[in-house]
Amino acid sequence: MAEISEGTPIWADATFPDVEAAKSFYGDVLGWSFGESSPEFGDYTQAYADGKAVAAVSPPMPGQEAPAAWCLHLASSDASATADKVRDSGGAVLVEPMRVGDFGTMVLAADPGGTVFGIWQPETHLGFEARAVPGAFCWAEVYTRAPEKSDAFFPRLFPYKVRSMEDEAIDFAVYDLGEESVLGRMKMTDDFPPEVPSYVNVYFTVEDCDAAVARATERGAVVRFGPVSSPFGRFAALSDPQGAAFSVIDVTTTEGEMPSLRDAG
Repeated sequence: MAEISEGTPIWADATFPDVEAAKSFYGDVLGWSFGESSPEFGDYTQAYADGKAVAAVSPPMPGQEAPAAWCLHLASSDASATADKVRDSGGAVLVEPMRVGDFGTMVLAADPGGTVFGIWQPETHLGFEARAVPGAFCWAEVYTRAPEKSDAFFPRLFPYKVRSMEDEAIDFAVYDLGEESVLGRMKMTDDFPPEVPSYVNVYFTVEDCDAAVARATERGAVVRFGPVSSPFGRFAALSDPQGAAFSVIDVTTTEGEMPSLRDAG
């Protein structure tokens, strides 16, 4: 197995009731192409940006009516041990450690606030083949109504250092692995309808945020926030036509100074 950093975002995939519609939408908005589906693995289908594997889509498991949603998977060298940490830390294991051919071992879990995420122990499937280039994953944030639970939970699973933004107007934190920030955490405000559960918002890189938003809305997506420029890039949050939340960001168009962060705790 290749060396990995525990807790690094390693893969993103999504479940869609209508996979063909999802492929058409993301192919247009993010420029993805798609490989052959794998019937032996539930018609799991990889997406590619410029020939590099960047994500995957699949239908719900037989007998399930799961809503459309993106899932971020975090790297682990021992998925079973990490699943034990999930339980010991107040989270829930939704899918027990399951080996997926010779690709690796997966776990589906939820933090104490209900945020669903994946754990991936790679073997032949090493995760993202590209990052932070057009069409590829760039960043992700845990959106939760229980930020204190997330900030205590995730560092018990992985060697994260938590830093909080020094801004009383926003409750935002980043999780660092060494010197690298790998994941964000945002407190959900009253602007979110109460029926919207905690979730992980994944960001995909685009060359032009406004153009990507225009393509998305033409295809039936709903803009939830933005487009807006920031020190990290120009971004927007959307719901795709089937209701899955995601964001797009142009990392080359930045504005303003980087926020100040302080060690939490």
